Amino acid sequence: MRRPNVLLTGTPGVGKTTLGKELASRSGMTYINVGDMAKEGELYEGFDEEYDCPILDEDRVIDELEDKMSEGGVIVDYHGCDFFPERWFHIVFVLRTENSFLYERLESRGYKGKKLEDNIQCEIFQTLYEEAMLSYREEIVHQLPSNTPEDLERNLDQIMQWIEQWMKDNN
Repeated sequence: MRRPNVLLTGTPGVGKTTLGKELASRSGMTYINVGDMAKEGELYEGFDEEYDCPILDEDRVIDELEDKMSEGGVIVDYHGCDFFPERWFHIVFVLRTENSFLYERLESRGYKGKKLEDNIQCEIFQTLYEEAMLSYREEIVHQLPSNTPEDLERNLDQIMQWIEQWMKDNN
């Protein structure tokens, strides 16, 4: 039975990992956090001193994911999306969080200075939503609010309904 591939994207701190893990447990699909995968496989091409973080080797990430993605049934979680092949995803969800919530979440992760400011700016200017809209067919890109536990439940229900409908329509 074929299953869809789902992309969860959005600014760091919007709740992609929480949503992705819970979605995988409810749907039986495979959850992949690209940041964790890159760490485990050391899929980096350098280090960004300004943001104090490694620089992702996007080509190696794609090579690493290619086989899994062609099988289907994968939930991918990453804050960027423009380097993934368009053919991989059946639907893209961009999580959005109000700045007051996002600021607290990022601060509690130890973000400060330019890194904190730039991530907040990124959310204000809808940078990742625009990136998704430019990278994928408009009709598969959806924004979801991700501020409260109620939003999380609503998003889980909505995405599960979408997955079930996709499976009915495509099997």
